[in-house]
Amino acid sequence: MSHTPPPARQTPATAFERLLLVLNTLRAECPWDRKQTMETLRHLTIEEMYELGDAILDNDLDEVKKELGDLMMHLVFYARIAAEQEAFDITDVLNGVCEKLISRHPHIYGNVNVNDEEDVKRNWEQLKLKEGNKSVLGGVPRSLPALVKAYRIQDKVRGVGFDWEEKAQVWQKVEEELAEFKREFDTEAGQAIDAERAEAEFGDLLFSLVNYARFIGINPENALERTNKKFIKRFSHLEKRAGETGKNLKEMTLAEMDVYWEEAKKL
Repeated sequence: MSHTPPPARQTPATAFERLLLVLNTLRAECPWDRKQTMETLRHLTIEEMYELGDAILDNDLDEVKKELGDLMMHLVFYARIAAEQEAFDITDVLNGVCEKLISRHPHIYGNVNVNDEEDVKRNWEQLKLKEGNKSVLGGVPRSLPALVKAYRIQDKVRGVGFDWEEKAQVWQKVEEELAEFKREFDTEAGQAIDAERAEAEFGDLLFSLVNYARFIGINPENALERTNKKFIKRFSHLEKRAGETGKNLKEMTLAEMDVYWEEAKKL
């Protein structure tokens, strides 16, 4: 079937209405779209979120725009499925989030005064508890990756005042956890390494490092992913240079590989 192209100039409302029309048409007429459920879309939505995250870290704004469109389509799709089940529709979704934003920003829509963003975050967490949340940590998704979850847990409790006062205290905790982890590998006494205890201490160390990063304004997930990308880029250069000289990585010594690694670092 033919479709109407977008006009030269559109308002956001007009463009959003066009998305609803396209999605509703696909849901009614496309065999694949008709078959989808919230459960079948879930893993695809997670994939789209990671693709958006990659585009943001790459500072690729064209790709960010595309991924936002994909994600927006998924959100509209979920609402359409819910409407078919007579649970809610996209209007309920949009009005619901508007009401939540208004109620949780009393410094904008009410008479509450705030001094900075920390006051805003504290008010946000207190309001969530008043709305019926049983725990400050209740809003942290169980399926979050562990590194992201650690950051969100710490950020959440900070919102109700449970936090260190000075960064020196946080770093002292990092050093304390590092020492405890190292003790698990002190084999001078001839004792076998307890893998379970070592893993527990390593978890404590990571948690404390995430805490320090958060305290000084570094997002640990972003930092680690940037390092991952940097490593991949350098190792790819190593593979390329080795191939150009007819060498197999498995047959090269570490010293030989290090030459190309240092070369990659200078690029």
